[in-house]
Amino acid sequence: MDLLQKWTDHYIEAGCDEVGRGCLSGPVVAAAVILDDSFQQNLVNDSKKLTFKTRMELDSYIKDNVKNYAIAELSPSFIDQHNILNASIHAMHRALDQLTIIPELILVDGNKFHPYNYIPHQCIIKGDSKVLSIAAASILAKNYRDRLMIELHEEHPEYCWNTNFGYATKAHQEALIKFGPTKYHRQSFRLKYD
Repeated sequence: MDLLQKWTDHYIEAGCDEVGRGCLSGPVVAAAVILDDSFQQNLVNDSKKLTFKTRMELDSYIKDNVKNYAIAELSPSFIDQHNILNASIHAMHRALDQLTIIPELILVDGNKFHPYNYIPHQCIIKGDSKVLSIAAASILAKNYRDRLMIELHEEHPEYCWNTNFGYATKAHQEALIKFGPTKYHRQSFRLKYD
């Protein structure tokens, strides 16, 4: 496995990523991370490539060893009103708003972003498997959202959010047909069975 690197050594970089775009329920969550120059953790990678256990073990290490990080979420109703792409980008802006260090360059996983506070940005396809700060942001965002969906599962166990985390599994879709949507579901998303 290639070790992930910083994008540049010349700027204060903030890596941004989001999680939950393809879900039927729950918020979209974004994180922004500014690495410390001495940050080294060879296990950090795209959160989708890591086990739940490894991600959770990395969570504290990342939070304790980066210069700055922030996490933001936007509700299903915001997603319904503004669409998932705009909500994802806005969640990243919200995370950037919370940073106490102003970045000089924003690195974004994917190919779409809206300019933020006149700070240059770079969109990087598969950035969470190429750039260390984006990978760290992907881990923090996914862990935050997974924990939240596990909590919401206690309120609505019929949707199995403790295992599908709001994604459109067959069991989740069948539960939606049987029980109908909750306030945590996105009304603008269509079932595959429709």
